[in-house]
Amino acid sequence: MHRSIKELEAPELAQRLDDQSEDIRVIDVREMNEFTAGSMPGAKAMPMASIPVRMDELQQDKDLIIVCRSGARSAQVCMFLQQQGFDKVFNLRGGLMSWARLGLPIEQPQAV
Repeated sequence: MHRSIKELEAPELAQRLDDQSEDIRVIDVREMNEFTAGSMPGAKAMPMASIPVRMDELQQDKDLIIVCRSGARSAQVCMFLQQQGFDKVFNLRGGLMSWARLGLPIEQPQAV
């Protein structure tokens, strides 16, 4: 059975990140070179190909916001995680391009 992916728009995500009471994690599924070039503040790097072997790092009780450059890779990751039983998974519609287009903060994190 195909479930639809839950999506957030960039302004809604920015609002939720500003609300310190929200229990959410932002997972950036782009490759490390893309991530270190710039990502959302507080995002955790977890390249798409590594998701199946790193699922133990994801908490099912928190809202997981999955981001990539345009929203395509993150949508695939959301579908995969839903198939693995994760219910609180959200795709950032339009990815980091939509985030940056609104002038929301981008930082240059260090490679881990």
